[in-house]
Amino acid sequence: MIRFSDRQLRIPKQSRPVYLVTAGMSQFGRAFPARKTEELCIDAFVMAAEMLGMSPAELKTYIQMGLYGHFADHFGDQLLGEAVIHDRLGLDPLPGLGVKTGGATGGYTTLAATMAIASGQADCVLAMGWERMDEVPTDEGNFLISCAADKDWETFLGQIYTGYYAPMAQRYWQVFGKREPSFRETLARIAVKHRGYARFNPFAHGAMKITIDDVLKSPVVADPLRALDACLMSVGAACCVICDEATANEIHKRAPHMKPLRIWVGAGTHTLRPADRRDMDIPLLPNETAEQYKDLEQRFPGADRYPGFTGFLAARMAAFYAYGMTGIKDPTVDLDLVELHDAFTISDVQTYEDVGIRPYGEGRTYVESGDCYHTNPHTGLPGKLPSNLSGGLIGCMHAVGATGIMQIDEVAMHLWNRHAEVHGAPARWKAFGKEKPADWTDLQVKGAKRGMAVSHAGVGSHVTATILMDPDALLKKEGC
Repeated sequence: MIRFSDRQLRIPKQSRPVYLVTAGMSQFGRAFPARKTEELCIDAFVMAAEMLGMSPAELKTYIQMGLYGHFADHFGDQLLGEAVIHDRLGLDPLPGLGVKTGGATGGYTTLAATMAIASGQADCVLAMGWERMDEVPTDEGNFLISCAADKDWETFLGQIYTGYYAPMAQRYWQVFGKREPSFRETLARIAVKHRGYARFNPFAHGAMKITIDDVLKSPVVADPLRALDACLMSVGAACCVICDEATANEIHKRAPHMKPLRIWVGAGTHTLRPADRRDMDIPLLPNETAEQYKDLEQRFPGADRYPGFTGFLAARMAAFYAYGMTGIKDPTVDLDLVELHDAFTISDVQTYEDVGIRPYGEGRTYVESGDCYHTNPHTGLPGKLPSNLSGGLIGCMHAVGATGIMQIDEVAMHLWNRHAEVHGAPARWKAFGKEKPADWTDLQVKGAKRGMAVSHAGVGSHVTATILMDPDALLKKEGC
């Protein structure tokens, strides 16, 4: 059994407060044959400057360092792509650093940025992520992504990531879903929700108005997962600018409409081999007790070990650290919205439990209760903890290196109360060559003060939990 000392599990502390001051994204799509990667990164940076009412040249005068994330050099046929982007952004000869942690690259790039600020290495850092997934055939792209699994042990089993998640889905359905057809419909509801929310997002790649039946009748990729259960393969970029308090206040004086947001990032890892995960006690989050898991196996026969084939210990540890750093006691009470890594509908459910939104085995109730919706479909009232209002990876995008940063940016838009302004602007829809839906809906979470974005790699090998808070709504007095 795995055990760790208290010293190993100490809650990280920032040496000084860290702030997110602006964010930006490019359009996301399956392919942009007429546009180079650096142009998409520039689009994201230009938007970040415009959010502050600055020119890109003005914003660059604050930046002392660039942190860059992208999943694979293979996609863009360019080794050291971070150096190319750093150069094209006009940030040479400042230091630039590349980050690669699979699907969690965006989250870990942001972690590296917060560490640079908290340590004093820099006072203002650009965190930029992107992916170029349209320059290889889809089957080759799927194979390259699958190489993020342990190639000695896992790759032979499927050579596409759906092949890795399908056994987890089968196991979860058998143990916690008790093989009920209604559980399969619950998964489909997630796809319907996320594709539907993407319809109101001009940046999104995979907007669709679909039904549960559409999901259940879409082609099987790896049973029980179907095409509409899976995330997108996208092209695009996203960025954010992270500062110390003095720089954040200086920028805020120039852009008083943009309150700097406190930011913390918790992180965890786990072996790439899900069938080789050693047993341990369930690490408890602040809203959990050992008592609630004493009869887990009796309630769900087959749930006899942790971490089993259905949970992500790395996500649990990322949340453990993030909640400890920020004072979160219960995410369903202390947070106003979340963006979760819905690579597949099943991974969305798994994450609900890993980050403590629901206890292990009960993730489906988050969807079925209506708590995860912007507007609860059962009551017509605001959802208790809306998730993936961007459309997530299933509806908005999965341009891998940019994904975690996009999620953070989307949470920030709500906390700045600028979500409707950014997503509803007719000029942006027109610029992206899209028609704004006649039924466009404002998904702004009213009064949002705190949110979380979870960035996830592999079958849970690397995970980050990023917490953003309005500095006037901190949960810990010291704020660190």
